[in-house]
Amino acid sequence: MGASDIPFTKQMRKATREIHDVSDALVNAKLAVALSNDSVWAEGLLIFYEVFRYLEEAMDRLKDTHIGDLKFDGMRRTEGFKEDLDYYLGENWTETYAPRESVMKYLMHLRELESNDPDMLMAYIFHLYMGLLSGGQILRKKRQLVSRYLPFFSSNSRGDKVTEFGEASILSLKKQMNTAMNDIAQSLSDEQREKLIEESKMVFELNNQIIRTVRGTNRVVIKKLVIAAASIAVISVAFNYLVLRK
Repeated sequence: MGASDIPFTKQMRKATREIHDVSDALVNAKLAVALSNDSVWAEGLLIFYEVFRYLEEAMDRLKDTHIGDLKFDGMRRTEGFKEDLDYYLGENWTETYAPRESVMKYLMHLRELESNDPDMLMAYIFHLYMGLLSGGQILRKKRQLVSRYLPFFSSNSRGDKVTEFGEASILSLKKQMNTAMNDIAQSLSDEQREKLIEESKMVFELNNQIIRTVRGTNRVVIKKLVIAAASIAVISVAFNYLVLRK
């Protein structure tokens, strides 16, 4: 089977496998802490809020291009980000908010692409939304489990709008996105497809840069260790007391 016979989305995933693995490791190191801590979860939302907002505004501006063909009903996440951030940070959080430097660099790159080669934005739309439909759903379910079985940790059923797609089938949405991307790729030149694959690597590089800026993870880890140590100490005291009474 030649490269032209392989679905374009599979070619994109194969080309980004190595850098994607780095992203997964970073998410595990940084955002996994957010499973039991809302402040870290809010940090994760905050770094991606501007990126998704820009992409969705760009999709409106470029609705008559290939990018318009990549949209599907219910994909918009900006309002979900805003609702979640209102919940975690308070409704007035935008009054003192300013995007951090790494996010501004990300946005500058997106603006340059829109000005010079807007089709390249499809790499960001595809990978970021597929990320919410894949890894985002895994994180959502894990947070729900933490909230259910470890109630002494801070985690809530509210504040998860960004990963909520209503009654829509996640599998169906992923299939829709894959089909749209593959159909678009068939109308592109070999050069355009190659550029999209290379830009896909940049998606994960930029994602990694902003994920590294998530704050509070070390503090949460230390807090968990203190809680664990205290729990062990209480169990030890109780055990010794029971033994000595015999």
